[in-house]
Amino acid sequence: MTSLRKLGNSDLEVFPLSLGGNVFGWTADEAASFAVLDAYTAAGGNFVDTADSYSAWVDGNEGGESETVLGKWVKARGNRADVVIATKVSQHPEYRGLSAANIKAAADASLRRLDTDYIDLYYTHFDQPDVPVEEIIGALDELVRSGKVRHIAASNISAERLEASLAFSDREGLARYVALQPHYNLVSRDPYESDLRDLAERAGLAAVPYYALASGFLTGKYRPGTTVDSPRAEGAGKYLETERGQKVLAALDEIAQAHDVPVATVALAWLAAQPTVAAPIASARTVEQLPALVGVADLNLTETEIARLTEASA
Repeated sequence: MTSLRKLGNSDLEVFPLSLGGNVFGWTADEAASFAVLDAYTAAGGNFVDTADSYSAWVDGNEGGESETVLGKWVKARGNRADVVIATKVSQHPEYRGLSAANIKAAADASLRRLDTDYIDLYYTHFDQPDVPVEEIIGALDELVRSGKVRHIAASNISAERLEASLAFSDREGLARYVALQPHYNLVSRDPYESDLRDLAERAGLAAVPYYALASGFLTGKYRPGTTVDSPRAEGAGKYLETERGQKVLAALDEIAQAHDVPVATVALAWLAAQPTVAAPIASARTVEQLPALVGVADLNLTETEIARLTEASA
């Protein structure tokens, strides 16, 4: 079995690819989602990332569809103890923000949709700077003490607010963030590599990057003159117009060919090899898309290959 990675200073051990649940109930219906989840766990995967707001942006959806699908799958498979479930608070249409009352109400709603007694990793999805960190951490600590949440984490937060949160937790002996979910990939390395990564290293936090494949650009399917049928095509295609994007694609192609693996696997392997990174997040709406993602667990890039990609993406 593929070696699991320790998530920061927590007792969680996770597969080196976190399966993104944003597609569940959106571009993947329940049957397709179940198939992807089955294939992911069959490959050794155990770390699924969702949010209470997925997928409220779709006409006819209310938010929470992804959690509901995931909850149904876990119940049907009877594997709750084997799956590390991460979800998030602050963006659900009915539970916006990070007030103490909202955090606790949103957590209860997520638990109902997930049909579980506990959440393994609970993220603040987007920071709300006008809410004191003391209020946020206090509410999260209550959830941990009650057993509803095992560990807490933060996403989309400034280094200043993250540092203040950690300092408050340490000072008061309250639950402390164990992970950080930044926007980070080969064609988007700032701002994580500046102050946030330094702080994560000092504080012992694990990074679980989202947009690990740059909305699909780093799969290699976006090329000059090609048309891709995807809701993310417009955003991903913009990277083609940059010199950095073209250099990164060239380096990915070269290394992928040397290892006889998909381009996406190489992009994820570079990310997984970066300091603090425990598991990049990537989603698959079909079983056929999954092997290129889980392949990161078996691909060890050489120092020269990592340096080549780092230079191309500078």
